[in-house]
Amino acid sequence: MTSAGPVAVEGLDALVKAVQVNCHIADARHAADLSLCIYLLQMREFYRWERGLAFGTSLDRQSVGRWLSRREALWSELEACAFVVLPLGARRFDPLDAQALNRVLAPLGLVYGVGLASLERPAFFLAELDRRQPLDDGLVLQVCGRELARGLFAPPAALVGGQTIVLRRESLARWLWEKFEAFSLRRAEGPFKALVEAHGLHDQAAFVAALPRLVDELGPTLVLHELGEYRASQALEPGWAAMRLALAQRRTDLLVRAVRDHIADLEVTLPTLLDRGDAAALHFWFAAYEGHRERLFPSLAGTYAAWRGGDEGLALRRAARSGARHFRGLAEQVLGLHAAHGRAAEAGIERLLMAPESVHTGPA
Repeated sequence: MTSAGPVAVEGLDALVKAVQVNCHIADARHAADLSLCIYLLQMREFYRWERGLAFGTSLDRQSVGRWLSRREALWSELEACAFVVLPLGARRFDPLDAQALNRVLAPLGLVYGVGLASLERPAFFLAELDRRQPLDDGLVLQVCGRELARGLFAPPAALVGGQTIVLRRESLARWLWEKFEAFSLRRAEGPFKALVEAHGLHDQAAFVAALPRLVDELGPTLVLHELGEYRASQALEPGWAAMRLALAQRRTDLLVRAVRDHIADLEVTLPTLLDRGDAAALHFWFAAYEGHRERLFPSLAGTYAAWRGGDEGLALRRAARSGARHFRGLAEQVLGLHAAHGRAAEAGIERLLMAPESVHTGPA
């Protein structure tokens, strides 16, 4: 079903303001989790979004510096504050109860989202609803357009409420732009360069013009990942969510997220992209393959090179099958540690996932 677009909503300004306040509170608590380089890159793009500036707009360093100082001062004021209740007309909504608010917003062409980014880090947003459509497994896809309120952390896709996949087109476009801006500095060899060259996007103007098409083409890859997350949850939940909530350290949480991400992508995303023969999506997926995921399965990048070399994905399919078994086994071990030790299991989980035995060295 396609939305006809947002309609006039009484009290919308107050709702937008309240959601943005909660975004600021979440950022105040967790922006320090980012490395300095990532923080500055994301803040530059956040500045463009707040000012309504086009991608690639030249930024005045002094203006951005003043804005950054004001924003960090605001965060200092808000860091200890509780999230505010969300008003819409005469009604009030719990900011963590997206389902209740969306029952009111959906007929109005709007969508509200709150997801758990990591540990107890919520990510809020309010956006125009482009369309809703049914998916496999009884899931529903919500495709979001222009964002009215958002935080620094803006994941382009998420599985929320157990049955809904949210795809944020504007956030995906901004992620792609950030990757292109970084790539433009040295144009290093790799998957992102392959993606750019496959579309003939050799300069900033061409890339910006192509962004709507890129979002159309690459958004389904993110949806596949969330579908993979949902299918993984059928075996891992409710224990997995309880285990994550018991973790206190961000690094441990990133490690267990990498394990589940691998299960989702090795079982669903990558095999499906190979079946579809979707070269652009495979370039896109490997362009984001980094961090703990890459550390836990370093040889997977070699299968991408084999695919580009003409093996028709045979090595990648073998690696996906063996990797899926490996990471399913790791996930069971993580759940076993949590079942046995509860909140005291974190040190053991981190030792397990940092051990050489956790790195997959199967067929590639």
